[in-house]
Amino acid sequence: MLILDALVPVFMVIMAGTLLHIFRFPGGDFWPLVERFTYFFLFPVMLVSKMANARIDQVAVDKVAMAIVGLLIAMTALVVVLKPLLTKSGPAFTSVYQGGLRFNTYVVLAAAEALYGEAGLTIAAVAMAIMIPLINVFCVCIFAVYVGQSGSGVGATIRAIAKNPLIVGCVLGMALNVTGIGLPGWSAAAFNIVSNAALPLGLLAVGFALNLKAVKEASWPLISSSLIKLFIMPVVATLIGFAVGLSELEIAVLLLFAAMPTATSSYILARQLGGHAPLMAAITTAQTLLAMVTLPIVLQLLPSSLAPLFN
Repeated sequence: MLILDALVPVFMVIMAGTLLHIFRFPGGDFWPLVERFTYFFLFPVMLVSKMANARIDQVAVDKVAMAIVGLLIAMTALVVVLKPLLTKSGPAFTSVYQGGLRFNTYVVLAAAEALYGEAGLTIAAVAMAIMIPLINVFCVCIFAVYVGQSGSGVGATIRAIAKNPLIVGCVLGMALNVTGIGLPGWSAAAFNIVSNAALPLGLLAVGFALNLKAVKEASWPLISSSLIKLFIMPVVATLIGFAVGLSELEIAVLLLFAAMPTATSSYILARQLGGHAPLMAAITTAQTLLAMVTLPIVLQLLPSSLAPLFN
């Protein structure tokens, strides 16, 4: 019940964004501009605000990093091995892969704070700083192998990773934390006021970006990608979390990342690097809707079901 109490409001805000899209309110380029403003300003400010004075020393960064690397390698190997069963099309496979591994940043941060408070949000920010660069590199490699898009695509993606505002926000916040500078005086309150706008606007933007018309039929690539992301990856993440000795809260946050629907930005990468963009849009929308049902179930059942294997 506590999980539902935390997650239902998050998904209600997302669906409010979808309704705003259906009614085209307030119109024009308002929501695309809001998403850009949130991504490049509000979320980095929020990450700096949360990380600058957070208790990072209480996070086992080395073990979290080990778990994330192991998870991404294991899932990549699994999806590549299963490719003949998933789709024969290279571009379609890149969409299945992105759908199977990537996560929605806005939703995961909102859920981490709602479920686990400041401690959970701190672990999520640390995990995100490790996960985002790695996932982007893995995705570009998959595109290079299965679509033949490399060269400038790889260089552009690496440059984008270096300038990613979420990564910049995490690194800056960690630097302020480690040096002991923090956010002195009135700056902490000012950062907090601005950061309070990040999650609601981010969630509304996620809802607005959903393309309900894209989900015209339940194709096998869509179904398989959703099964991999919403069920298989959470199981693998939980097993790896226990295996490397993460704390209960760190396992919960890692599981949260694994069980999240894929990122809306996956569509942009699919379009830029020659993937199957319509399939990517359908996977993104379907997973976000399905996660409203699967996420509470997975978070409730997996840790308690798999913990006895490591006792």
